[in-house]
Amino acid sequence: MYQRLMGRLLYLTNTQPDISYAVQHLSQFMQKLKKSHYEAALQIVRYIKKSPGQGIFLAVENKVQLIAYCDSDSATCPMTRRSIIGFCIKLGNSLVSWKSKKQSTVSRSSTEAEYRSMASTVAEIVWLNGLLKDICFDQIGPALLFSDSQAALQIAANLVFHE
Repeated sequence: MYQRLMGRLLYLTNTQPDISYAVQHLSQFMQKLKKSHYEAALQIVRYIKKSPGQGIFLAVENKVQLIAYCDSDSATCPMTRRSIIGFCIKLGNSLVSWKSKKQSTVSRSSTEAEYRSMASTVAEIVWLNGLLKDICFDQIGPALLFSDSQAALQIAANLVFHE
């Protein structure tokens, strides 16, 4: 029952980004389920029932520019010490892509975790640019990427230092 419920909640994250983090966190316990995990999943269902009409708003406008925001929490997972990255990308004022994911490797510093978050976001921007060009959006402005880590921004701007 838990796996089926989590599958449905994962599907709902396509239109309700506000539950993405909680669903992603609970989906880690598919094989080692406890009663508290199932109760937390039911709490998400209650939240969805109480807030109909929450979801993605797609605005009608002429501005065609990708704007991305990314962030990372360094060593957030208490079990593995891995960081969780997250980003959201808007096309004008409409949210078109988002992700919250535990990093596959352990970062040595918060700057490295932020840099990895920026790299994942840029990869998604490149993919979205290609998709928009394929569906004939030829007049896309340059994408903007916002991050709150000055150290990671300096590493990204340094044309000499790239591993």
